[in-house]
Amino acid sequence: MKRILVCGAGGFIGSHLVRRLKAEGFWVRGVDLKHPEFSASAADEFVVGDLREPGLVHEVVKDIEEVYQLAADMGGAGYIFTGEHDADVMHNSATINLNTLECGRQAGVRKFFYSSSACIYPEYNQRDPKNPRCSEESAYPAAPDSEYGWEKLFSERLYLAYHRNWGVDVRVARFHNIFGPEGTWTGGREKAPAALCRKIAEASDSREVEIWGDGLQTRSFLYIDGCVEAIRRLMASDFTGPVNVGSEEMISINGLARLIMDIAGKNLGIRHIPGPLGVRGRNSDNQLIRERLGWAPDRPLREGLEKTYDWVAAQVAASRAIPVAIAS
Repeated sequence: MKRILVCGAGGFIGSHLVRRLKAEGFWVRGVDLKHPEFSASAADEFVVGDLREPGLVHEVVKDIEEVYQLAADMGGAGYIFTGEHDADVMHNSATINLNTLECGRQAGVRKFFYSSSACIYPEYNQRDPKNPRCSEESAYPAAPDSEYGWEKLFSERLYLAYHRNWGVDVRVARFHNIFGPEGTWTGGREKAPAALCRKIAEASDSREVEIWGDGLQTRSFLYIDGCVEAIRRLMASDFTGPVNVGSEEMISINGLARLIMDIAGKNLGIRHIPGPLGVRGRNSDNQLIRERLGWAPDRPLREGLEKTYDWVAAQVAASRAIPVAIAS
């Protein structure tokens, strides 16, 4: 039985990936700073530990054939684009990747998957919200819009350098806004779909939903099941990447809010307020992944949002039902 390590197994994508790998019959070890927040991990073995520590990484890569490296210091726009966390984001994520690759190479790991990000794409190609350019070859000349994007681009090059110099088999995917149930939905690190689902679930019909900026900035969002399928296809292929993993169904943030309101059956206003925004437009270009892996998202945005809204609304309801302790 193939033995697999998932780094970041306590996170949103990592926990869903572990579930898929177990369903396919693999033995899986998960490692993260914490267990999954919303359900028990499906991993055969789960190690709570810090991948910034080389000693821990040396232990968790033992007897492992494949590593899926999804661990990173990250969050939504409210975490990534303020600039307040840049040093931590770069140091923590780069250290994890350096440790994982080198310790894994020494241990004889045969193949690595690395989860990069659409944040590596140049800001200058994403100023027009209606016509962003995010094809894989457009990454250079490099000019990511955040330090998070710069670290992801560095780590892409790190994995590819190990591939060239050490013969390590690697696969690199650039994720575009993955969403779904069991993702972070509150606390400051949540991304736009979960944040808007929460705001709309919490609102009455007489209220407004706050959106950062003018709401005309555009994005595409990929449901978690499609992401996991693309990961598995990439790992089963002979294609190194990097390759986009995302949806081409682009929508403005205002449009996203209105779509979720329609799903929720709520008639709410929108109030635009100052806040961190990122690029004006971003959309996955899926030509390469269609050609090389025969993959495309298998469900529309609305279908994934319906499932996500129901889950977030249930979390909101549960959080309101918890008694609040009052100090005497």
